[in-house]
Amino acid sequence: MQAFRAAVFAALFITGTPLLAQDITLRSRDGGIELNGTLLGFDGEFYRVETRYGELTVDSSGVLCDGVGCPSLTDFVAEMRVSGSATIGDVLMPALIEGFALRNGLEAERLQLGDTGFRYELTDPAEDRVVGRFDFRISSTDAGFADLLADEADIVMALREIRDNEEALASEAGLGDLSHPNRSRVLALDAMIPVVAANNPVNAVSLSDLARILSGRLSNWRELGGPDAPVVLHLRNAESGLSQGIEDRLLRPSGLELDGEIIRHAGNAALAEAVAGDPFGIGLASYSEIGNTKPLYITGSCGFQLRGRRAEIKTEDYPLTAPMFLYLPARRLPALARDFLAFTRSAPAQIVIRRAGFVDQAPEELALNLQGDRLANAIAVAEGEGGLALLQHMVTALAPMRRLTTSFRFEPGSVRLDAQSRSNVQQLARSLEAGEYDGRELVFVGFSDGQGDAGANLDIARKRADAVRSAVEQAAEAADLDRIGMATEAFGEAMPMACDDTVWGRQVNRRVEVWVN
Repeated sequence: MQAFRAAVFAALFITGTPLLAQDITLRSRDGGIELNGTLLGFDGEFYRVETRYGELTVDSSGVLCDGVGCPSLTDFVAEMRVSGSATIGDVLMPALIEGFALRNGLEAERLQLGDTGFRYELTDPAEDRVVGRFDFRISSTDAGFADLLADEADIVMALREIRDNEEALASEAGLGDLSHPNRSRVLALDAMIPVVAANNPVNAVSLSDLARILSGRLSNWRELGGPDAPVVLHLRNAESGLSQGIEDRLLRPSGLELDGEIIRHAGNAALAEAVAGDPFGIGLASYSEIGNTKPLYITGSCGFQLRGRRAEIKTEDYPLTAPMFLYLPARRLPALARDFLAFTRSAPAQIVIRRAGFVDQAPEELALNLQGDRLANAIAVAEGEGGLALLQHMVTALAPMRRLTTSFRFEPGSVRLDAQSRSNVQQLARSLEAGEYDGRELVFVGFSDGQGDAGANLDIARKRADAVRSAVEQAAEAADLDRIGMATEAFGEAMPMACDDTVWGRQVNRRVEVWVN
């Protein structure tokens, strides 16, 4: 009876099989307590009931249900509604659903639902019945958040972080704080790759020139060393998270806005195909789908060159990395849906992600001698004896170690980790809890931009490293930290990832890396 009372008064939000509102009666198994109300939902384990006490959640294992609205406990079908980004929904999520089904001995059948939706029915062949229905609506990041707020989706697929107005509306709707680390996760990484036709003579573009193209201030290829011809800009549609990410990452930090003539495309493949056939075109394409276009180097006034390759994207050294988010409101999903979400973080799921053409989240270790671009850039900008001495100290300290592909960066003008880094904290904490680094030492290494006094920058970098280490330790609640060495180090402005002459470049340079012995 005590367990029943605790369940009744647990004020949780759940979602499950959509049910018509029906009056039901829930009774404790000893008959001592009876609760009347309107059934709002059932997730296979818990009833969600509107009662005179408000909306309550009750554990089905402790009660008996009476009434025409009572769901079947034996033939329950888990349901999950997913809406948002076409980049995530067209290929990656179907591949993960099918991989999850195969891993768990289930059969997955895809059914088309109109022009923009589909359903996966998961069947257990041992019981010869459907155990799950996962419905997908493929549209845009904007539409995904709108569906969530309209109670037409349980999970949002997003190619950008949630915005302040969406976060406020979600909180008002009782969906929880969607900026909390537990309310979002990075499924995989994509990147925005500047691409041109194969016969275009231009091979590189700086972030500042790219921003000028996007804002309509650079309109002739001659300014980039190309022919005297107009620049034709190709982008995804305005509702696309990839397109919005371009504005968030490239334009807003410099106070610029999209302007000029833009050719919009509904999908990544259509954009790549159009640029490949346009001798004067330039587009920002998804890393997973550049087609027959030629990718450009990212360069800068300080002489840096960065390429949109898998390793640089995974470490977020490439400046136009685009995390692929799943946003999860404060609702209880059915057990099968929770199992699927757990699968997306597993080692087999990382293989599926790579095969789908995206960059996975499995940590990898990189030796210092495999980071030629970074070291070359660092040597190019080292100033005076002090700069070279710091660089020598860094190389000596890091040479015996290997760098994890997990990095941490901060929101603009803030000491708060950005959404990708908050997800990285949870990921690294889970690895510590699983004992993956037992007997080894993790060193959190802080870096800064090059603005201001070098000594002050070194101090700031060390404080950032301490903050990230503390966040990981707090998140790894179940880890035996006595089995793991943990330390911090800082090298200030010794290894910049981008030129310091732009707001965006300085933001990228302020980071914390993890190195392991």
